[in-house]
Amino acid sequence: MNPKQTLKNMANTMKMAKKPDRDEYTQHLRLVLLGIAGVGAIGFTIQFVFSVITFGR
Repeated sequence: MNPKQTLKNMANTMKMAKKPDRDEYTQHLRLVLLGIAGVGAIGFTIQFVFSVITFGR
């Protein structure tokens, strides 16, 4: 890897990047929170099912 080329690529990326507007930010935030809640619900369901199964023994 050429360090000079890497720095040039980083600079070009920063030039192309833009700050998201409020609507785009809230949409991404909503999707991330929905994903976290979904994974948490799946984990809770699995833990609940296995606790019920082991309680029955």
